[in-house]
Amino acid sequence: MFRSFVVFATVLLAVIDAGAQEGRGPSDPKAQKTYQEALEWAHRGAYGAAIDSLKKADKQDGEHCEACAHRIIEYGLKVGDFKAADAAAQQLIADAKEPRQLAAAHMERATVQYREATARNKMDCYAEADREFRATLTAWPNAPTACFFDGIVLAHLNRDAEAKAAFAKYLEIAPRDASERQRAERYLENMDLARARMAPAFSITTMDGRPISLDALAGKVVLIDFWATWCGPCRESLPKIRDIAQKFANEPLVVLSVSLDSDEAKWKDFVAKNQMTWLQYRDGGFEGSVSRLFGVTEIPHTFTIDADGVLQEEHVGSDANFQGRLKKLLVRARQLQEAPQVAGKAGA
Repeated sequence: MFRSFVVFATVLLAVIDAGAQEGRGPSDPKAQKTYQEALEWAHRGAYGAAIDSLKKADKQDGEHCEACAHRIIEYGLKVGDFKAADAAAQQLIADAKEPRQLAAAHMERATVQYREATARNKMDCYAEADREFRATLTAWPNAPTACFFDGIVLAHLNRDAEAKAAFAKYLEIAPRDASERQRAERYLENMDLARARMAPAFSITTMDGRPISLDALAGKVVLIDFWATWCGPCRESLPKIRDIAQKFANEPLVVLSVSLDSDEAKWKDFVAKNQMTWLQYRDGGFEGSVSRLFGVTEIPHTFTIDADGVLQEEHVGSDANFQGRLKKLLVRARQLQEAPQVAGKAGA
C-alpha cells in the first residue's frame, strides 16, 4: 500500500456550487464555542479531537449545522474515519433544500464511499458510491466530475459498458481544458486502466514555459520529486535526482521536480546555481494544487509512475534508491515505443 497517496485527489472535493460548500455555521451560542474549539484542534492537527468537537457542536445546534458536517467530512477523510464522514454526508442530504445543494450533498457522500472503497477495496462501497454519483447527476445532470468518477466506480464493479457510457458523457459535458479529458479518453480505449491505481491527472506549465500534462506523457516513465530549497534532506537527495536525469537522458523517462517554495526568486536562483536542468515547477507549498493531488505532507517525497500512468512506487525521505525500479519500468516503456514501428514493418 502506498503511504499517503489517495487516487480521488482534491478534484472530488470540488463543488458544483462553491457557495453550497461553505455551509451555515452553528447558531446556538454553545455550539459556536464548541465549533471554534474544533477548529483549534484541527489547526493543531488533532483531527480526531476536532471531529468529536464538531459532533458535539452539531448536536448542540439541533443536528442541522452545515459547516459542522462539511468539516467532519473533511477531517474524517484525512484520518480515515469513514463512519463519521458518511453520517455527516447523510445529514447534508437530508437537509438539502434545492437541487444544487442536494447534488453537492450526494457528491460528498459519493466521495466518502469512493474513498473507503479505494482504501479498503470494498465492493459494497463502490456500489454505494455509484448510487450516490447517480443521485448527484439526477439532481444536477451536467456534473462532469460525477460522470468521470462514476465511470471509475463502474469499472471496479466490472460494469464496463456502463463505465464507457459514463466516460463518454463526461467528454460531452466537461470543459475543453479539463485535466481529466485525456484520462477519460484513455479509459475508453483501455478499461483496465480505470481499475488501476493511476497517478492523478494534472496539467502545469514548467519553469521554462512548457505546458505539460501527466496523460500527455503516456508511454514514458515519470519520476516526480517534491522538494524545497529550505529542506535539508531535499538538498541531500538532489545529487541522486540529478544523476538520474543525466544517466537516463536518452531514455523514455521524464523527471519533474515540484518545489514547495513560496519565494519564486529564491527557487529560480537555487535551480540555476545547482544546474537542475530537468523539468521544474513551483507549487508554492503543501497546499499547492499538485501537492494536494498527491497527498504530500512531508518532503522529500517521490513518486514513480510507469508508462501507462500507474503509480508504482512512493518514497518519503532522502534515502531512496530509484535506479533499479526505473530500469525495470524503462524496459516496458521502450517496448511501447517500439511497438508501432514493429507494426508498421509488419504492415509493409
